[in-house]
Amino acid sequence: MNRQHLTNCALAALFACLTAAPWVRAETRILDSVVAIVEDDVVMSSELRARLDLVEQNLRAQGQEPPEREALVRDTLDRLILESIQLQLGQRAGVRIGDAQLGQALSNLAAQNRTSLEQFIQQLEADGKSYLQLREDIRRELLLQRVQMGNVNQRIQITEQEAQNYLESEQGKSLTEEQYRLLHALLPLPEGADAAEIAAARTYIQELYERILGGESYPEVLTGSEGPYAITGGDLGWRSRGDLPSLFAEVAPGLGLQETSEPILSPSGFHLIYLAEKRGGPAVVTQTWVRHILIKPSAIRDEEATRQFIEELRQQIIDGADFAEMARTHSEDIGSAQEGGDLGWTNPGQMVPAFEEAMNGAEPGEISQPVQSQFGWHILEVLERRRQDVTQTVALNRARDILHQRKYQDELQAWLRKIRDEAFVDIK
Repeated sequence: MNRQHLTNCALAALFACLTAAPWVRAETRILDSVVAIVEDDVVMSSELRARLDLVEQNLRAQGQEPPEREALVRDTLDRLILESIQLQLGQRAGVRIGDAQLGQALSNLAAQNRTSLEQFIQQLEADGKSYLQLREDIRRELLLQRVQMGNVNQRIQITEQEAQNYLESEQGKSLTEEQYRLLHALLPLPEGADAAEIAAARTYIQELYERILGGESYPEVLTGSEGPYAITGGDLGWRSRGDLPSLFAEVAPGLGLQETSEPILSPSGFHLIYLAEKRGGPAVVTQTWVRHILIKPSAIRDEEATRQFIEELRQQIIDGADFAEMARTHSEDIGSAQEGGDLGWTNPGQMVPAFEEAMNGAEPGEISQPVQSQFGWHILEVLERRRQDVTQTVALNRARDILHQRKYQDELQAWLRKIRDEAFVDIK
Protein backbone atom coordinates (compact mmCIF):
# COMPACT_ATOMS: atom_id res chain seq x y z
CA MET A 1 0.00 0.00 0.00
CA ASN A 2 1.14 3.59 -0.64
CA ARG A 3 1.66 5.74 2.43
CA GLN A 4 -1.67 7.18 3.60
CA HIS A 5 -1.87 10.63 5.21
CA LEU A 6 -4.80 12.21 6.99
CA THR A 7 -7.23 13.56 4.42
CA ASN A 8 -8.62 17.03 5.04
CA CYS A 9 -12.01 15.54 5.79
CA ALA A 10 -10.73 12.87 8.16
CA LEU A 11 -8.48 15.34 9.93
CA ALA A 12 -11.30 17.82 10.37
CA ALA A 13 -13.55 15.16 11.88
CA LEU A 14 -10.82 13.89 14.17
CA PHE A 15 -9.84 17.41 15.22
CA ALA A 16 -13.46 18.23 16.05
CA CYS A 17 -13.77 15.09 18.16
CA LEU A 18 -10.58 15.80 20.12
CA THR A 19 -11.31 19.51 20.67
CA ALA A 20 -15.05 19.39 21.35
CA ALA A 21 -16.32 22.44 23.28
CA PRO A 22 -16.64 22.03 27.06
CA TRP A 23 -20.44 22.44 27.01
CA VAL A 24 -20.71 19.60 24.52
CA ARG A 25 -18.57 17.35 26.74
CA ALA A 26 -20.70 18.31 29.74
CA GLU A 27 -23.91 17.15 28.06
CA THR A 28 -22.65 14.25 25.98
CA ARG A 29 -20.51 11.32 27.06
CA ILE A 30 -17.92 10.79 24.33
CA LEU A 31 -17.40 7.09 23.71
CA ASP A 32 -14.02 5.68 22.76
CA SER A 33 -13.65 5.11 19.04
CA VAL A 34 -11.20 3.83 16.47
CA VAL A 35 -9.20 6.59 14.77
CA ALA A 36 -6.96 4.33 12.66
CA ILE A 37 -6.69 0.70 11.60
CA VAL A 38 -3.04 -0.35 11.36
CA GLU A 39 -2.52 -3.82 9.88
CA ASP A 40 -4.00 -6.13 12.57
CA ASP A 41 -4.17 -3.40 15.25
CA VAL A 42 -6.15 -0.23 15.92
CA VAL A 43 -5.39 3.18 17.40
CA MET A 44 -8.14 4.40 19.72
CA SER A 45 -9.16 8.01 20.26
CA SER A 46 -8.47 7.61 24.00
CA GLU A 47 -4.92 6.51 23.19
CA LEU A 48 -4.45 9.52 20.92
CA ARG A 49 -5.84 11.95 23.51
CA ALA A 50 -3.58 10.53 26.23
CA ARG A 51 -0.50 10.85 24.00
CA LEU A 52 -1.45 14.41 22.99
CA ASP A 53 -1.73 15.40 26.66
CA LEU A 54 1.67 13.87 27.38
CA VAL A 55 3.32 15.61 24.42
CA GLU A 56 1.89 18.99 25.45
CA GLN A 57 3.00 18.50 29.08
CA ASN A 58 6.53 17.62 27.99
CA LEU A 59 6.78 20.60 25.64
CA ARG A 60 5.61 23.04 28.32
CA ALA A 61 7.97 21.47 30.87
CA GLN A 62 10.80 22.29 28.43
CA GLY A 63 9.59 25.87 28.12
CA GLN A 64 8.23 25.37 24.58
CA GLU A 65 4.82 26.27 23.25
CA PRO A 66 3.01 23.35 21.53
CA PRO A 67 2.47 23.79 17.76
CA GLU A 68 -0.95 24.33 16.21
CA ARG A 69 -3.38 21.71 17.48
CA GLU A 70 -4.13 20.37 13.99
CA ALA A 71 -0.43 19.78 13.24
CA LEU A 72 0.09 18.24 16.68
CA VAL A 73 -2.79 15.81 16.15
CA ARG A 74 -1.45 14.77 12.74
CA ASP A 75 2.13 14.25 13.97
CA THR A 76 1.08 12.41 17.12
CA LEU A 77 -1.26 10.08 15.26
CA ASP A 78 1.44 9.32 12.69
CA ARG A 79 3.85 8.47 15.51
CA LEU A 80 1.30 6.11 17.11
CA ILE A 81 0.77 4.43 13.75
CA LEU A 82 4.51 3.91 13.33
CA GLU A 83 4.80 2.50 16.84
CA SER A 84 1.95 0.08 16.19
CA ILE A 85 3.63 -1.18 13.01
CA GLN A 86 6.90 -1.76 14.86
CA LEU A 87 5.25 -3.49 17.82
CA GLN A 88 3.43 -5.84 15.47
CA LEU A 89 6.71 -6.64 13.71
CA GLY A 90 8.23 -7.41 17.10
CA GLN A 91 5.30 -9.61 18.07
CA ARG A 92 5.60 -11.64 14.87
CA ALA A 93 9.34 -12.06 15.47
CA GLY A 94 8.76 -13.20 19.05
CA VAL A 95 10.50 -10.22 20.67
CA ARG A 96 9.92 -10.15 24.42
CA ILE A 97 11.11 -7.95 27.28
CA GLY A 98 11.59 -10.10 30.36
CA ASP A 99 10.87 -8.95 33.90
CA ALA A 100 14.59 -8.98 34.74
CA GLN A 101 15.44 -6.58 31.91
CA LEU A 102 12.46 -4.39 32.75
CA GLY A 103 13.45 -4.32 36.42
CA GLN A 104 17.00 -3.29 35.50
CA ALA A 105 15.69 -0.45 33.33
CA LEU A 106 13.51 0.80 36.18
CA SER A 107 16.42 0.59 38.63
CA ASN A 108 18.56 2.59 36.20
CA LEU A 109 15.82 5.20 35.94
CA ALA A 110 15.65 5.46 39.74
CA ALA A 111 19.45 5.77 39.92
CA GLN A 112 19.34 8.64 37.42
CA ASN A 113 17.00 10.38 39.84
CA ARG A 114 19.44 9.58 42.70
CA THR A 115 16.99 7.40 44.60
CA SER A 116 16.45 3.72 45.26
CA LEU A 117 13.74 1.95 43.27
CA GLU A 118 11.51 1.81 46.36
CA GLN A 119 11.89 5.57 46.94
CA PHE A 120 11.29 6.24 43.26
CA ILE A 121 8.01 4.29 43.34
CA GLN A 122 6.89 6.14 46.48
CA GLN A 123 7.65 9.51 44.90
CA LEU A 124 5.84 8.52 41.72
CA GLU A 125 2.70 7.54 43.62
CA ALA A 126 2.93 10.66 45.78
CA ASP A 127 2.81 12.69 42.55
CA GLY A 128 -0.38 10.86 41.56
CA LYS A 129 1.24 8.79 38.81
CA SER A 130 0.84 5.07 38.19
CA TYR A 131 3.88 2.82 38.66
CA LEU A 132 2.17 0.03 36.72
CA GLN A 133 1.56 2.40 33.81
CA LEU A 134 5.21 3.48 33.92
CA ARG A 135 6.29 -0.18 33.77
CA GLU A 136 4.20 -0.76 30.68
CA ASP A 137 5.42 2.46 29.04
CA ILE A 138 9.05 1.43 29.60
CA ARG A 139 8.36 -2.12 28.39
CA ARG A 140 6.84 -0.65 25.21
CA GLU A 141 9.86 1.64 24.73
CA LEU A 142 12.30 -1.25 25.21
CA LEU A 143 10.36 -3.33 22.69
CA LEU A 144 10.52 -0.51 20.16
CA GLN A 145 14.26 -0.09 20.70
CA ARG A 146 14.91 -3.80 20.25
CA VAL A 147 12.81 -4.02 17.08
CA GLN A 148 14.54 -0.96 15.64
CA MET A 149 18.03 -2.22 16.47
CA GLY A 150 17.32 -5.68 15.14
CA ASN A 151 16.13 -4.34 11.81
CA VAL A 152 18.39 -1.33 11.36
CA ASN A 153 21.72 -2.80 12.49
CA GLN A 154 21.62 -5.39 9.72
CA ARG A 155 21.30 -2.56 7.18
CA ILE A 156 24.57 -0.97 8.32
CA GLN A 157 27.88 -2.31 7.04
CA ILE A 158 31.20 -0.79 8.11
CA THR A 159 34.10 -2.00 5.98
CA GLU A 160 37.63 -2.49 7.25
CA GLN A 161 38.77 0.29 4.93
CA GLU A 162 36.19 2.74 6.29
CA ALA A 163 37.34 2.07 9.85
CA GLN A 164 40.99 2.39 8.85
CA ASN A 165 40.34 5.67 7.01
CA TYR A 166 38.62 7.06 10.10
CA LEU A 167 41.58 6.11 12.30
CA GLU A 168 43.86 8.05 9.97
CA SER A 169 41.71 11.20 10.28
CA GLU A 170 42.34 13.87 12.92
CA GLN A 171 39.37 12.64 14.96
CA GLY A 172 40.42 9.03 14.58
CA LYS A 173 43.96 9.65 15.79
CA SER A 174 42.58 10.71 19.16
CA LEU A 175 41.26 7.16 19.66
CA THR A 176 44.79 5.83 20.05
CA GLU A 177 46.07 8.80 22.04
CA GLU A 178 46.15 8.50 25.82
CA GLN A 179 43.53 10.70 27.47
CA TYR A 180 42.96 11.42 31.13
CA ARG A 181 39.99 12.64 33.16
CA LEU A 182 41.46 14.49 36.11
CA LEU A 183 39.86 15.99 39.19
CA HIS A 184 41.78 19.01 40.41
CA ALA A 185 41.90 20.75 43.79
CA LEU A 186 43.77 23.97 44.48
CA LEU A 187 44.65 25.41 47.86
CA PRO A 188 45.48 28.98 46.79
CA LEU A 189 48.28 31.03 48.32
CA PRO A 190 48.03 34.80 48.64
CA GLU A 191 50.34 36.83 46.45
CA GLY A 192 53.65 37.38 48.21
CA ALA A 193 53.00 34.66 50.82
CA ASP A 194 55.87 34.37 53.30
CA ALA A 195 57.57 31.16 54.41
CA ALA A 196 55.30 30.71 57.42
CA GLU A 197 52.14 30.96 55.33
CA ILE A 198 53.51 28.50 52.79
CA ALA A 199 54.49 26.06 55.55
CA ALA A 200 51.04 26.25 57.18
CA ALA A 201 49.31 25.63 53.83
CA ARG A 202 51.66 22.74 53.11
CA THR A 203 50.80 21.15 56.47
CA TYR A 204 47.07 21.50 55.78
CA ILE A 205 47.17 20.04 52.24
CA GLN A 206 49.44 17.22 53.44
CA GLU A 207 46.89 16.28 56.09
CA LEU A 208 44.19 16.02 53.39
CA TYR A 209 46.50 13.94 51.21
CA GLU A 210 47.29 11.53 54.05
CA ARG A 211 43.57 11.06 54.73
CA ILE A 212 43.17 10.00 51.10
CA LEU A 213 46.12 7.61 51.43
CA GLY A 214 44.42 6.24 54.55
CA GLY A 215 41.40 5.09 52.54
CA GLU A 216 39.03 8.06 52.42
CA SER A 217 37.83 8.94 48.93
CA TYR A 218 39.17 11.99 47.13
CA PRO A 219 35.70 13.61 46.68
CA GLU A 220 34.79 13.09 50.36
CA VAL A 221 38.01 14.63 51.64
CA LEU A 222 37.97 17.63 49.32
CA THR A 223 34.25 18.46 49.51
CA GLY A 224 33.91 17.72 53.20
CA SER A 225 37.06 19.45 54.43
CA GLU A 226 36.61 22.29 56.89
CA GLY A 227 39.53 24.48 57.77
CA PRO A 228 41.13 27.88 57.34
CA TYR A 229 41.59 27.44 53.59
CA ALA A 230 39.17 27.52 50.67
CA ILE A 231 39.74 24.60 48.30
CA THR A 232 38.84 25.36 44.65
CA GLY A 233 38.93 23.29 41.47
CA GLY A 234 36.80 20.56 39.90
CA ASP A 235 36.59 18.13 37.00
CA LEU A 236 38.98 18.97 34.16
CA GLY A 237 37.15 16.59 31.79
CA TRP A 238 38.84 14.38 29.20
CA ARG A 239 42.17 15.77 27.99
CA SER A 240 45.14 14.43 26.09
CA ARG A 241 48.57 14.92 27.61
CA GLY A 242 49.27 17.80 25.23
CA ASP A 243 46.13 19.62 26.38
CA LEU A 244 46.96 19.37 30.09
CA PRO A 245 48.57 22.24 31.99
CA SER A 246 52.33 21.60 31.94
CA LEU A 247 52.30 21.20 35.72
CA PHE A 248 49.93 18.20 35.42
CA ALA A 249 51.27 16.74 32.15
CA GLU A 250 54.34 15.45 33.93
CA VAL A 251 52.35 13.85 36.76
CA ALA A 252 49.20 12.38 35.17
CA PRO A 253 50.87 9.57 33.14
CA GLY A 254 52.45 8.18 36.29
CA LEU A 255 49.21 7.93 38.27
CA GLY A 256 47.20 4.74 38.58
CA LEU A 257 43.41 4.78 38.26
CA GLN A 258 41.70 6.42 41.26
CA GLU A 259 45.12 7.53 42.54
CA THR A 260 45.86 11.00 43.95
CA SER A 261 49.12 12.83 43.35
CA GLU A 262 51.28 14.18 46.13
CA PRO A 263 50.70 17.91 46.75
CA ILE A 264 52.23 19.98 43.91
CA LEU A 265 53.44 23.53 44.62
CA SER A 266 53.10 26.27 42.01
CA PRO A 267 53.05 30.09 42.28
CA SER A 268 49.25 29.90 42.60
CA GLY A 269 49.22 27.43 45.51
CA PHE A 270 49.19 23.71 46.31
CA HIS A 271 47.49 21.30 43.91
CA LEU A 272 46.13 17.76 44.28
CA ILE A 273 45.14 15.89 41.13
CA TYR A 274 43.17 12.65 41.00
CA LEU A 275 43.08 10.32 37.98
CA ALA A 276 39.40 9.38 37.70
CA GLU A 277 39.58 7.62 34.30
CA LYS A 278 42.03 6.86 31.53
CA ARG A 279 41.50 5.76 27.94
CA GLY A 280 43.45 5.26 24.73
CA GLY A 281 47.12 4.44 24.55
CA PRO A 282 48.58 0.93 24.39
CA ALA A 283 46.14 -1.86 25.29
CA VAL A 284 47.81 -5.08 26.41
CA VAL A 285 45.62 -7.92 27.72
CA THR A 286 46.07 -11.47 28.92
CA GLN A 287 44.51 -13.82 26.37
CA THR A 288 43.60 -17.44 27.14
CA TRP A 289 43.47 -20.31 24.65
CA VAL A 290 40.78 -22.63 26.00
CA ARG A 291 38.60 -25.56 24.99
CA HIS A 292 35.51 -26.95 26.68
CA ILE A 293 32.74 -29.53 26.72
CA LEU A 294 29.16 -28.38 27.31
CA ILE A 295 26.33 -30.63 28.51
CA LYS A 296 22.81 -29.19 28.81
CA PRO A 297 19.93 -30.33 31.03
CA SER A 298 16.95 -31.64 29.09
CA ALA A 299 13.51 -33.17 29.51
CA ILE A 300 15.08 -36.61 29.98
CA ARG A 301 18.14 -35.47 31.97
CA ASP A 302 17.61 -33.14 34.93
CA GLU A 303 20.16 -30.78 36.48
CA GLU A 304 21.66 -33.33 38.85
CA ALA A 305 21.93 -36.05 36.19
CA THR A 306 23.63 -33.52 33.90
CA ARG A 307 26.14 -32.60 36.59
CA GLN A 308 26.90 -36.27 37.22
CA PHE A 309 27.40 -36.93 33.49
CA ILE A 310 29.87 -34.04 33.09
CA GLU A 311 31.72 -35.38 36.17
CA GLU A 312 32.00 -38.77 34.47
CA LEU A 313 33.37 -37.17 31.30
CA ARG A 314 35.93 -35.23 33.33
CA GLN A 315 37.09 -38.41 35.08
CA GLN A 316 37.45 -40.24 31.77
CA ILE A 317 39.68 -37.43 30.45
CA ILE A 318 41.78 -37.47 33.62
CA ASP A 319 42.12 -41.24 33.18
CA GLY A 320 43.52 -40.76 29.68
CA ALA A 321 40.62 -40.13 27.24
CA ASP A 322 41.36 -37.54 24.56
CA PHE A 323 39.67 -34.21 25.38
CA ALA A 324 39.11 -33.25 21.74
CA GLU A 325 37.55 -36.61 20.89
CA MET A 326 35.28 -36.46 23.94
CA ALA A 327 34.17 -32.97 22.88
CA ARG A 328 33.35 -34.14 19.35
CA THR A 329 31.34 -37.05 20.71
CA HIS A 330 29.52 -35.46 23.63
CA SER A 331 29.67 -31.63 23.65
CA GLU A 332 26.38 -29.86 22.95
CA ASP A 333 28.06 -26.59 21.94
CA ILE A 334 27.40 -26.79 18.21
CA GLY A 335 29.83 -23.95 17.57
CA SER A 336 32.89 -25.73 18.96
CA ALA A 337 32.11 -29.47 19.21
CA GLN A 338 33.48 -30.38 15.78
CA GLU A 339 36.63 -28.38 16.59
CA GLY A 340 37.26 -30.57 19.62
CA GLY A 341 35.75 -27.95 21.92
CA ASP A 342 38.36 -25.36 20.86
CA LEU A 343 37.24 -21.78 21.56
CA GLY A 344 40.49 -20.22 20.39
CA TRP A 345 42.13 -17.22 22.02
CA THR A 346 39.70 -15.32 24.27
CA ASN A 347 39.97 -11.79 25.65
CA PRO A 348 38.95 -10.71 29.17
CA GLY A 349 35.19 -10.20 29.42
CA GLN A 350 34.45 -12.28 26.34
CA MET A 351 33.00 -15.28 28.22
CA VAL A 352 30.08 -15.41 30.63
CA PRO A 353 31.16 -14.69 34.23
CA ALA A 354 30.95 -18.24 35.64
CA PHE A 355 32.96 -19.68 32.74
CA GLU A 356 35.54 -16.88 32.85
CA GLU A 357 36.05 -17.27 36.59
CA ALA A 358 36.76 -21.00 36.18
CA MET A 359 39.01 -20.33 33.18
CA ASN A 360 41.04 -17.69 35.02
CA GLY A 361 41.47 -20.02 37.99
CA ALA A 362 42.76 -22.95 35.91
CA GLU A 363 46.41 -23.62 35.14
CA PRO A 364 47.42 -24.63 31.58
CA GLY A 365 46.85 -28.37 31.11
CA GLU A 366 44.44 -28.62 34.06
CA ILE A 367 40.92 -30.03 33.59
CA SER A 368 38.58 -27.79 35.55
CA GLN A 369 35.92 -28.91 37.96
CA PRO A 370 32.42 -28.84 36.42
CA VAL A 371 31.14 -25.26 36.22
CA GLN A 372 27.53 -24.22 35.69
CA SER A 373 26.49 -21.29 33.51
CA GLN A 374 23.20 -20.23 31.95
CA PHE A 375 24.04 -22.55 29.03
CA GLY A 376 24.50 -25.72 31.07
CA TRP A 377 27.45 -27.57 32.65
CA HIS A 378 31.02 -27.18 31.37
CA ILE A 379 34.42 -28.67 31.89
CA LEU A 380 37.30 -26.74 30.37
CA GLU A 381 41.01 -26.95 29.74
CA VAL A 382 43.32 -23.96 29.42
CA LEU A 383 45.82 -24.74 26.69
CA GLU A 384 47.95 -21.59 26.87
CA ARG A 385 48.08 -17.97 28.03
CA ARG A 386 49.80 -14.97 26.50
CA ARG A 387 50.09 -11.20 26.79
CA GLN A 388 48.85 -9.61 23.61
CA ASP A 389 48.91 -6.01 22.36
CA VAL A 390 45.36 -5.33 21.12
CA THR A 391 45.73 -1.56 20.71
CA GLN A 392 44.92 -1.60 17.00
CA THR A 393 42.01 -4.00 17.43
CA VAL A 394 40.50 -1.86 20.17
CA ALA A 395 40.93 1.29 18.07
CA LEU A 396 39.32 -0.33 15.01
CA ASN A 397 36.37 -1.53 17.10
CA ARG A 398 35.86 1.96 18.52
CA ALA A 399 36.08 3.42 15.01
CA ARG A 400 33.43 0.97 13.81
CA ASP A 401 31.17 1.92 16.74
CA ILE A 402 31.51 5.64 15.98
CA LEU A 403 30.83 5.15 12.26
CA HIS A 404 27.91 2.84 13.07
CA GLN A 405 26.32 5.49 15.30
CA ARG A 406 26.73 8.09 12.56
CA LYS A 407 24.85 5.90 10.08
CA TYR A 408 22.24 4.59 12.51
CA GLN A 409 19.84 7.54 12.55
CA ASP A 410 19.82 7.88 8.75
CA GLU A 411 19.18 4.16 8.32
CA LEU A 412 16.52 4.22 11.05
CA GLN A 413 14.58 6.98 9.30
CA ALA A 414 14.84 5.16 5.97
CA TRP A 415 13.58 1.92 7.55
CA LEU A 416 10.68 3.72 9.28
CA ARG A 417 9.61 5.27 5.97
CA LYS A 418 9.79 1.85 4.32
CA ILE A 419 7.61 0.02 6.86
CA ARG A 420 5.13 2.94 6.91
CA ASP A 421 4.82 2.88 3.12
CA GLU A 422 4.32 -0.89 3.06
CA ALA A 423 1.77 -1.10 5.91
CA PHE A 424 -2.00 -1.14 5.54
CA VAL A 425 -3.29 1.97 7.32
CA ASP A 426 -6.91 3.16 7.27
CA ILE A 427 -7.51 6.48 9.07
CA LYS A 428 -11.13 6.93 10.10
